[in-house]
Amino acid sequence: MEELLISIARGLVEQPDEVRVDTDEPAEDGTIVYHLHVAENDMGRVIGKQGRIAKAIRLVMRAAATKNNCRVSVEID
Repeated sequence: MEELLISIARGLVEQPDEVRVDTDEPAEDGTIVYHLHVAENDMGRVIGKQGRIAKAIRLVMRAAATKNNCRVSVEID
């Protein structure tokens, strides 16, 4: 899952070396929270107009998690 998020983010940004993902321990309900970190200049590219790209990233991650029988949440920091 983490590799999927990294590959999606690296495809969007101008500085792919700055992309990193931190993972929290699973919560009580089993949800794993991924924290996506990108360069300051690339923040707008990852969020998109009115958050559309961020919503799409979260949707793809949720779909992949459902396929693997787990729950995920993506936070863009």
